[in-house]
Amino acid sequence: MADTGQHQHSHERYMGGTPEAERRIFERLAHELMKVQEKNRRASRTKDLERAFHAKAALGVENARIRFHDDLPDSLRGGFAQPGATYPATVRLSNAGGIRQADGTPDLRGIAVRVAVSAEESHDLLATNHPVSHARDAREFVAFAKAMAGATTRVRKAVGLFVRLPLAVGPSTAGRMRRNIRAATRRTVDSLAGETYWSRSAILWGEAGPVRYLLRPAGHATAGGTRPERRDPHHLRRELEARLARQDIAFELCVQRYVDDRRTPVEDGAVEWPESLAPALPVATLTVPSQDLETARARAAGGRVETIGFNPWFTTDDFRPLGNLNRARKAAYEASAAHRHGLRFVTEEPLRNKVLGAPAGAAFRLLNRAVPWHRLPLSAGLLNLVFLRKALRRRNLIDTDVHEAPPKAMPVPAPADEHLRTVRSYDGTYNDLSRPAMGAVGAPFGRNLKPVYRPDLFDVPNPVTVSRQLLYRDTFLPATSLNVLAAAWIQFQVHDWVNHRRHKPGGESVEVPMPPGSTWHNTPGGPAERVMRFAENEGIALPGGQPPILFANTASHWWDGSEVYGENERTAKYLREPDGGAGLRLDEGHLPLGPNGVPLTGFADSWWLGLSAMHTLFAREHNAVCDALRHAYPSMNEERVYHTARLVVSALIAKIHTVEWTPAILATEAIDLGLRTNWEGPPDSWLQKLGLWLLESHSLTGIPKTLPDHHAAPYSLTEDFVTVYRMHPLIPDDFEMREHRFGQRLETLGFRDIQGTAAEGAIRKTGLADTLYSFGIAHPGAITLHNFPRALQRFERDGEIIDLSVVDLVRTRRRGVPRYNDFREGLHKQRIRSFEELSQDPVTVARLRDVYRSVDEIDTVVGLFAENPPHGFGFSDTAFRVFILMATRRLQSDRFLTVDFRPEIYTPLGIDWVHKGGMNSVLLRHCPELAGLLPRGASAFAPWRQVQPVAEGGGRDTR
Repeated sequence: MADTGQHQHSHERYMGGTPEAERRIFERLAHELMKVQEKNRRASRTKDLERAFHAKAALGVENARIRFHDDLPDSLRGGFAQPGATYPATVRLSNAGGIRQADGTPDLRGIAVRVAVSAEESHDLLATNHPVSHARDAREFVAFAKAMAGATTRVRKAVGLFVRLPLAVGPSTAGRMRRNIRAATRRTVDSLAGETYWSRSAILWGEAGPVRYLLRPAGHATAGGTRPERRDPHHLRRELEARLARQDIAFELCVQRYVDDRRTPVEDGAVEWPESLAPALPVATLTVPSQDLETARARAAGGRVETIGFNPWFTTDDFRPLGNLNRARKAAYEASAAHRHGLRFVTEEPLRNKVLGAPAGAAFRLLNRAVPWHRLPLSAGLLNLVFLRKALRRRNLIDTDVHEAPPKAMPVPAPADEHLRTVRSYDGTYNDLSRPAMGAVGAPFGRNLKPVYRPDLFDVPNPVTVSRQLLYRDTFLPATSLNVLAAAWIQFQVHDWVNHRRHKPGGESVEVPMPPGSTWHNTPGGPAERVMRFAENEGIALPGGQPPILFANTASHWWDGSEVYGENERTAKYLREPDGGAGLRLDEGHLPLGPNGVPLTGFADSWWLGLSAMHTLFAREHNAVCDALRHAYPSMNEERVYHTARLVVSALIAKIHTVEWTPAILATEAIDLGLRTNWEGPPDSWLQKLGLWLLESHSLTGIPKTLPDHHAAPYSLTEDFVTVYRMHPLIPDDFEMREHRFGQRLETLGFRDIQGTAAEGAIRKTGLADTLYSFGIAHPGAITLHNFPRALQRFERDGEIIDLSVVDLVRTRRRGVPRYNDFREGLHKQRIRSFEELSQDPVTVARLRDVYRSVDEIDTVVGLFAENPPHGFGFSDTAFRVFILMATRRLQSDRFLTVDFRPEIYTPLGIDWVHKGGMNSVLLRHCPELAGLLPRGASAFAPWRQVQPVAEGGGRDTR
């Protein structure tokens, strides 16, 4: 339509100044309306949520019809509005309150109509029996709803109108809103069929431009028999039943045309369009046919109407809603309907937590200037972390999704496939049933910090120089509290979480200049070059000349075991047993090999022996769960067995990472207790439970017993999260393979001997049990400077020879992750002012000073590796701040680890498998011969007991 844009710019003014700013405001207001629904539910003492408004229906019918007049004026013809056109319609008549009350209670009344033009096109018309809104805009509308939430008595309503509302909008605005409400509700309503209903907000009407519409009684609608018995709380329903038993009910649809911004404003819903200025022009007749509403068929139809989420944006571009109130309705009605149907959730913070939390949080912030959280007594340290996480949730979740702004018209969305309510989808869609694409394959990485895009500093200082001076492993520095399984595990997890798509070799690439006097071979057998070259990441194009710093995740963001199962349906089904079997394909207990010599699994990039051991172990675990399910539930088909086993294994992996791997690498009592609280709830200590009850009630249960909560932004993993999980120093360069029964050395291998296609030969030769034992008794590298694996500083990937340490630096810079000092400050730590504040090692300080011109130039990865971590920590406190935010978020956003972590979805056996399971149970189920070697009183990621080898001659080798 040629002038749609013109109408938009001429008549609409965006709250906050821009469509995007307004969208963010509306999202917050929509969240507030979900809280209103919760308060109304509690006040009405019902289990079920109602609509935020118009909760009580008096009529719901599916067999209405609307017919446009034969003499429809030419200027009002367009789209579905054509002379003589007749369409089926669904009609709902209701009281306007958010709580079901007696029909005699003073209230507005409303009508909702869905006109079904075709299977692809419909139009929702919503109107109320007063010509103007009590609110000028969405903020006022929500403020009024919050003030009146839960008000079921005269006293509570008076408090809402005369105390809460003035506090929210000011005395003058509150007075005007009260007057509008009194004018709208003072009239006695005897029949909803005899009311006139006004849209109160404008819509576009094709080429005619903005209009408001109204529905007024037509024909004999006002004629009736006896007056209803007003003492009956449902007398409006009774009146409609009696009326429809003897006659049709009809309304005339009329439109009022826009005149000018002053007298017929589009943005202000509190201004009436008087008929003396904008006459009501009849365009169609809506008819509800005479019928018996007490038949089973009519009652069933009424029940179906109650499930409908009406939304004025369910229309076409030619008839899209206009104005602030209407624009807010899209987000608000979507959220309200999703909340009502159990697709979206809200968790209210108790008042005591709000009141006590503010001073407690301020006190901890002040205390942290002198004493960091990890030096406080245990209980105080844990509470400090609670408030740190609150601050991070509030300030460090940045939404990077490209949203629709301003809102656009849309067809009525199809309901989610019922199958997806009980299983994880192959590509991560429909974890959040109200926003199917959230966290799915292809969803963009979010941000914890505002990105800093500085192309002029991409090569400053030279990343090759940084790597050689500060990252190169001179001598292997072990992490003696861990074993190499911990290194394999985190790569196994990262492959589930994050993967940036790269251009194919020969396509777009990054070129890093080599330091003077040095060269690099970029391909096997290729020439020596003065640049290091590797494939560039594929970014998401952004409008308006924005820098290319938004990237899609080719893995799903959810904790769904996709490294084992694959990221799409085709891969997942290919990995399964033939003929639709539920198990994963194995070749004599090992992963089957693909044509390139690398195993067939969900994600096999950067393959090495550690990944092979983990993938093999959990493929076997999946099959063990399948066997148990088949035995326990013989009638369960193979498709259900497969998906249930995937749920169980994915949840078990999440639990192992939460309560075993993380406390192993962050070996402190506070972290161990905090993470177990995340999963299981707090320990049985009245003092700790009292502290949480007073300050953070949501932590009184484990996250699996809570509702999903995305906090300040749609769920995604972040570029900053990717940065702090660059833990390549964990990988040793040399691996000694030993036999677990007698401790004999089998062979010593370099990383290249167990990487890529060589990995499967190695694990088949050594066996899974001996491979796990060899890793269990060996230490990984410490996550620190001067400890990057040499093998990863020159290895082949996809036909390129790369230095992964340089790639890590370059990727972080080009993705706009702030440099280390800005990174610290953004995570609420004090900036460092000197190199000596970062490291106590004089050699490191000298090298830092030689490489960087100032502390503000230090690369994020370098700073994180250089930082002196808290006692027992395997990585820095700065990195830990991203971890404490995102580790909880990965659980709390996931429907299958919160509201749907229940026996009905997982089966009782599956829930029990997760509750009782852990890394030890997985290891011993598939390698029971390792039982005596696992550490006592520690996780499987701590060093195992070594078997002393038997020397020649029969004695123990004591050399």
